[in-house]
Amino acid sequence: MHEAYLVMENGQIFVGESLGAKGKTLGELVFSTGMTGYQETITDPSYAGQIVLQTSPHIGIVGMNQRDAESDKIWVAGYIVKEPSRISSNFRAETTLEFELEKSGVVGISNIDTRAVTLLIRNAGAMRAGIFSGPAVSSETQMLAEVREALEMKGRQLSDVVTTPNRYSIPAVGTKIGAVAILDLGIKRSTLEHLSQRGLEITVHPANVSAEELLSDSPDGVFFSNGPGDPQASDQQVKLLQEVLRAGKPFFGICFGNQLLGRALGFETYKLPFGHRGINQPVLRSINQRVEVTAHNHGFAVRLEGDEALSPTGFGRVAVSHRALNDQVVEGLQCLDIPAFSVQYHPEAAAGPHDSHYLFDKFINMIKEHS
Repeated sequence: MHEAYLVMENGQIFVGESLGAKGKTLGELVFSTGMTGYQETITDPSYAGQIVLQTSPHIGIVGMNQRDAESDKIWVAGYIVKEPSRISSNFRAETTLEFELEKSGVVGISNIDTRAVTLLIRNAGAMRAGIFSGPAVSSETQMLAEVREALEMKGRQLSDVVTTPNRYSIPAVGTKIGAVAILDLGIKRSTLEHLSQRGLEITVHPANVSAEELLSDSPDGVFFSNGPGDPQASDQQVKLLQEVLRAGKPFFGICFGNQLLGRALGFETYKLPFGHRGINQPVLRSINQRVEVTAHNHGFAVRLEGDEALSPTGFGRVAVSHRALNDQVVEGLQCLDIPAFSVQYHPEAAAGPHDSHYLFDKFINMIKEHS
């Protein structure tokens, strides 16, 4: 097997075997705790710019198929697996993980101590890293220098990288309830399916769309998607959302959309030490004190002390609708004086969990009430 090197910003180096394409990749090193759904993970545009480590040791056994992909390509900057499956064994498999990584030019590494790397990130925080294999391997000093020259995730704007180049439409499934304008900041296919299957006619817009164009078709609601990057670097989208809120349009945001709503309402966002990535994350819903099992993928969060506050930008009262039970991070916002809400986690998560599907129905009801 060909040797590969994982070089971390703090100087730690792990030697393993090449996975996928050979070469060099740089990015923010993060870990995901999902035991299933690796295909959904690597095709999620929110992982653009990140080298993803799977904490589950055995990855690849169910292969890959077109139906489960969340987008048209693999977005992870690099991929780390303890023990990649030698075969794919599933009736739905159309190809293998190894083949798709190589075809997509994704540089990866396997057979390193992923538990040790995870603990390093837990203790020191997410950091820049590089995977080097084949002709890209050089001296340890040179590889470390390249890692330390790479861009940091803080302050990075990636919406323009992952968004659709052109607007497009998706018809409502069944009886049409209304029309929704979507800002694509890295949207996942499963989100589009949840909305269209509930009777919404969808128009998806690029991340740089103007407020005039976004609202030109008089949509019944507006949705901001998940996506990668630092919300502090997305001033254009924040101003756009403020125009949407002033227009009184029902609004729903997921993940990056939650962070942008927080900023539009006048609150700060900040970078988490190592983020929340993976499934089975417990979140408390404040309205009924129920715990939802949720899927996460975020390295930034909204800062809001207490359970309720006034919007500094003039949008009235804002309540924290959800909090993460592991660290009390804000996981949802509910505007009390305007029709807007958002969550930081992923209610559309495929293959699950499904505890939070009700949020899509909540958006539908809000649209019906304001139509």
